[in-house]
Amino acid sequence: MIEITMPRLSDTMEEGAIAIWHKQPGDRVEVGDLLVEIETDKATMEYEAYEAGTLSEHLVAEGKLVSIGEPIALLDDGKPSVMPGATPAAAADAPAATPAAEAAPAVPPTDGNADGNAAGRGERLFASPLVRKLARENHLDLSQVRGTGPGGRIIRSDTDALLAQATAPGADSAVPNATVVAPSAAAAAPSPDTLDKRASEAIPLSNMRRIIARRLGESARTIPHFFVTAAADAENLVQLRTELNAQLVQAGRPKVSINDLLIRASALALREHPEVNASYIDDASVEMLVHHRVNIGVAVASGNGLVVPVIEDADQKTVSQLGTEAKQLVSLANAKKLTAGQMSGGTFTISNLGMFGVEQFTAIINPPEGAILAVGGTACEAVVVGDEIVARHRMRYTLSADHRIIDGAVAAQFLQTLTRLIENPWTIIA
Repeated sequence: MIEITMPRLSDTMEEGAIAIWHKQPGDRVEVGDLLVEIETDKATMEYEAYEAGTLSEHLVAEGKLVSIGEPIALLDDGKPSVMPGATPAAAADAPAATPAAEAAPAVPPTDGNADGNAAGRGERLFASPLVRKLARENHLDLSQVRGTGPGGRIIRSDTDALLAQATAPGADSAVPNATVVAPSAAAAAPSPDTLDKRASEAIPLSNMRRIIARRLGESARTIPHFFVTAAADAENLVQLRTELNAQLVQAGRPKVSINDLLIRASALALREHPEVNASYIDDASVEMLVHHRVNIGVAVASGNGLVVPVIEDADQKTVSQLGTEAKQLVSLANAKKLTAGQMSGGTFTISNLGMFGVEQFTAIINPPEGAILAVGGTACEAVVVGDEIVARHRMRYTLSADHRIIDGAVAAQFLQTLTRLIENPWTIIA
């Protein structure tokens, strides 16, 4: 019997949720078969079988979240199972147990433990992790259950009758000798001060949303953020994009967006300021990491949650190449088909809310990166050019930086370079 555990599918993964089981108990499993889809902190990923056999049991139901290394299923490979702590000779002799011992009535454990440990008899009941969890939660006495799994192991189906009895209406309280006190009418009626006046509804958080909440909370609490905002005259950038797209359409090629141009501009600015393209290691380290490759993450608000696919070597690619790759990654994000490799290795992130009419905002750093750029919308504003007031496109952006490795002057110099590139956009595509 092989115990399949929750795998580590990304460098930042700490736990995962079962999205879809593609093999059911009793199904034959071959090496390479798609076994299960697992929702991680970044995407939903497929997990293939590395061993052949027959799937015996699901230990974790769809939608449940478990830590890396926790058992999620049992696979019967046809080999005999040896109980923990038993010698091979003892295992071989087990079937020859005397009928009298086999027919002896089960004695309830004296210590009341629901995990199957019969300490009072010096015996141990073997149960799957899921069964032990159900026993603890529902206060089941597993000594009353006869296991039908390999080696007498108690599996989920063995507990159905006992679980139904424990959860039936009118079942005895799980707490021994507990005294139930009927609430008085006054206590049963909530006072006006305790009524929820918000008409609230509890909506379950998706596993991805819970992971996003935890990671962003850790980033905001542990990283000393500081924020630097700049504005640029984007008139030439808008005109260049219009002219460039007209030529691309005539050539039968896809258009580019303002965001594609900004990805390229940011990559060039990072090449000039490598100290922004860096990561803090930890408080015990006497070094920091300066990255020689410019891999830019693009924050995508997909229908499945916030994900950050990464465009590798963005400073080495043309605007058209960046645009094509960004569109492909966004499509994969919306389809929940991003791989771990497509969401790892980032050195800097761009988050753009300009398409929603946002003028400016601040973003939370995506660890282990040292900075993130929050980009607002491009809008016409009245500005002074020479002695005249004219309407020109303006853009604002804010750099959130990790003050442990990036100083304010370094962040300001990075934004100066980015502003120069935006206001002279021909240098972006040169």
